[in-house]
Amino acid sequence: MYVIGTAGHVDHGKSTLVKALTGIDPDRLQEEKAREMTIELGFAWLTLPSGREISVVDVPGHERFIKNMLAGVGGIDLAMLIVAADESVMPQTREHLAILDLLQVKRGLVVLTKADTVDEDWIGLVKVEVEEALRGTSLEGAPMAEVSAITGQGMPELLQLLDSTLEESVRREDLGRPRLSIDRSFVMTGFGTVVTGTLLDGSLSVGQEIEMVPSGLRRRIRGLQSHQQKVESIGPGNRVAVNLASTTQDEAERGQVLTLPGWLRPTRIVDVRIRMIPSAPHPIKHNLGVTFHTGTSESFARVRLLDVPELKPGQEGWAQIHLADPLAVVKGDYFVVRSSQSTLGGGQVIDPDPSRHRRFQQGVLEKLEVMAEGSPEDLVLKALETVEPAGLTALERGANLAAEQTAESVGALVESGDVVAL
Repeated sequence: MYVIGTAGHVDHGKSTLVKALTGIDPDRLQEEKAREMTIELGFAWLTLPSGREISVVDVPGHERFIKNMLAGVGGIDLAMLIVAADESVMPQTREHLAILDLLQVKRGLVVLTKADTVDEDWIGLVKVEVEEALRGTSLEGAPMAEVSAITGQGMPELLQLLDSTLEESVRREDLGRPRLSIDRSFVMTGFGTVVTGTLLDGSLSVGQEIEMVPSGLRRRIRGLQSHQQKVESIGPGNRVAVNLASTTQDEAERGQVLTLPGWLRPTRIVDVRIRMIPSAPHPIKHNLGVTFHTGTSESFARVRLLDVPELKPGQEGWAQIHLADPLAVVKGDYFVVRSSQSTLGGGQVIDPDPSRHRRFQQGVLEKLEVMAEGSPEDLVLKALETVEPAGLTALERGANLAAEQTAESVGALVESGDVVAL
């Protein structure tokens, strides 16, 4: 199964398109219906012409609700960038596109909605403007579809385009360590607390014990559903609803991560490679306060630049992020940093549990380069330097490798004499 996420400016027809595609209204709240504007994340699903089932995450487009948008697009396989044909590219079109690029969402398509309200010459101009906006991003060259959710124009072609684009997508690998970042929590009468999210890296099953990180609470899975169908177990890449035993809604709030007990430790410091977006309103100076977003989590943070005095728009560099709140992250996770009103940049977590670094140290920068680009054996060695001596579970987390790959790498390092088994 694959997860598709919408993106785009407010009032460009994202929720209307999702309802037309799926028959499900993603706007659940009375306030959303009264204001005719998406505020919270919405969820739907459909079966494509090929028989492939997909989940859809609908995000708000208003600039005031960017943090909700960020909580929805972290686990998607494909993005539908929605642009209204009568308005073309707008401010949140560009900001949402920048966020998708920072999160390295490489599969996507552009849907030109309200195509029935303009003529072909105007649509041609809009396509040119969209192509210019996509240039240099992870969605450069993405195919476009012209639709009207009201008249049905172009909808069959859009379904076929979704099918053909997903054929090129790679299914998520089961690394044997499930992670589900909670994006919604609610109470069902007779069942108790239910949480939803996109399952990454592993599988869940009914009766399994899980741990919520960073809170550390351990609970059992009472039930699982996907697309309102009960299942006994489910693998990575699926949208999942998890019924947790003996859990209050406050204990299972957005940002908590469901995973196997014991392996994922919350952290307050992460080493990252950070990239500024070209349109950032100001540079990142050393020790700048930002909001750090990863998965469905967020925290106030300070950016300690390691290799430059400041990062200007369009530049990138090494940094250590000091978080006000502990978060559950692993090597390779993508993140976004924002000021109070604007997206500044983002990148990838290189080390989720580092020691504090001094600035402008060549040895530190070389180590980060190895951790970003090295072989599995290199990653294990660098992880071992941080947590020496270490068990396989700690190395698996530090190197962000599957258990089998970690064991193989350790075996090779022991054989070569680079590592000693105690």
